Amino acid sequence: MADFVLIPGMCHGGWCFDALAEQLRQHGHRVHALTLTGLSERADRLTSTVNLDTHIQDVVDVLVTEQIEDAVLVGHSYGGMVVSGVADRVPERVDSLVYLDAVVPDDGDSCWSLVPDEREWYLDVGETGYAVPSLPFFDPRATAHPLASLLQRIRLTGDAGRFRRREYVYATLWDGRSPFASTYQRLREDPTWTVHALESRHNLMRDVPDDLVKILLQSLEEPARPAGRQERIGSDEAEGSRP
Repeated sequence: MADFVLIPGMCHGGWCFDALAEQLRQHGHRVHALTLTGLSERADRLTSTVNLDTHIQDVVDVLVTEQIEDAVLVGHSYGGMVVSGVADRVPERVDSLVYLDAVVPDDGDSCWSLVPDEREWYLDVGETGYAVPSLPFFDPRATAHPLASLLQRIRLTGDAGRFRRREYVYATLWDGRSPFASTYQRLREDPTWTVHALESRHNLMRDVPDDLVKILLQSLEEPARPAGRQERIGSDEAEGSRP
């Protein structure tokens, strides 16, 4: 039995993982689908001081409180920043990392630096000056996202290759070039990663939950990633239509 800790992307809450979480539980695993500070049902805690460190601490607190020592951290989109920070801060509580069409930062990176094409959206903060609005095509439950979490640079000090597995799942169906295309191309050449490409829009959890469950369950059965040929599930296409 594994402990899956699921971390949503911008503007979303733990509810975005409902279909995925239910299937994982049916396979006998524990699942913690988190809503980060200031978002969704926790929107009343959104202030100008909520930043990336706040969200990293949210997850660390769950790992400590629930006494989780072998977490499979799963981050979607912005959640990749959080996954990376948590794994660096409490590596002794983490088994493996899974990035779902997500940013994969190095020390000193931020969403602002990694996804420059979205800066206009980030700065559309309205009257508050610190709340990035959800986009029209998002789930109606989506709420504004704290700007500081997108601007803050992450601080990483450890070796990210220390974990048993690192998996990246790339969504191929974007209008034009995906903002994660360069990450996908870089990681598929890195033998310490296992990279998958799925024919899906950005919201993989909604569109292809069955495929994600297969990937997650397979990752539990695989040994530590050797420095050799990568495994892939799904399409290798890199372009498509926007979510």
